[in-house]
Amino acid sequence: MSKAFLDLSQLGMRFPTPQGEFVALKNVNLQIQKGEFVSLIGHSGCGKSTVLNLVAGLHNPTDGGVILDGREVDGPGPERAVVFQNHSLLPWLTVYQNVELAVKQIAKGKSKSWVKEQVDHYLNLIQMDHAADKKPDEISGGMKQRVGIARALALQPKVLLMDEPFGALDALTRARLQDATMEIQAELNNTVIMITHDVDEAVLLSDKIIMMTNGPAATVGEVLEIELPRPRDRVALADNPTYQKYRQSVLRFLYEKQTKTEAAQKVAAPMAKTA
Repeated sequence: MSKAFLDLSQLGMRFPTPQGEFVALKNVNLQIQKGEFVSLIGHSGCGKSTVLNLVAGLHNPTDGGVILDGREVDGPGPERAVVFQNHSLLPWLTVYQNVELAVKQIAKGKSKSWVKEQVDHYLNLIQMDHAADKKPDEISGGMKQRVGIARALALQPKVLLMDEPFGALDALTRARLQDATMEIQAELNNTVIMITHDVDEAVLLSDKIIMMTNGPAATVGEVLEIELPRPRDRVALADNPTYQKYRQSVLRFLYEKQTKTEAAQKVAAPMAKTA
């Protein structure tokens, strides 16, 4: 295999607390190739968001490091863009202006016409050019999230980081945005890391699913390679035996980890009382 485009090596994160040190992540090793779509999945508290924040450079790891395209990540940078569950649009700006703000971050002396071409391109990519003059409070939740994705893509990042980007949406809107995300990723061939709690979403979108063990000291439990041809049709895949096998593998991992955690907690509880 070629050298990883994004390399997480012996990654660890420890936080000080009044009760002592809390180990959130320990010995996370992960190699991601350029153009891969990777999903992080696991129970709440398993460190998914911590991994995303470390790749984004929002936190510095206490152990190990993150290497992106041969350079160590030591802070935020325009080569990494984040799409949050909350769209985080600026409410006083129009849809156009929100995306324009991102384009200007990379313009570096480019002409006004170039900026306009870029904004129009990304609005067209997410099919929101018809709403360019609307403010965020004049459009639906799904549309806001589309604009959030366009704003992130407009930075032309090497890595797009998505933290449950569709989690707050209704099922139909979620499905439409999942399809749009697959189309955009196919066109741009960007590297995507997405946090999700949705097993079907992970299997549908991903080239690789990273299943995290429960915290504290969470780490990579299993890595599942998704070898389904693209483009992917959710309706056709519903009866695909390979798709179902992948789905069952993730569910089995999540169920077994949760069962083991609950059993360990039951054993630990009486011991804590007698301590």
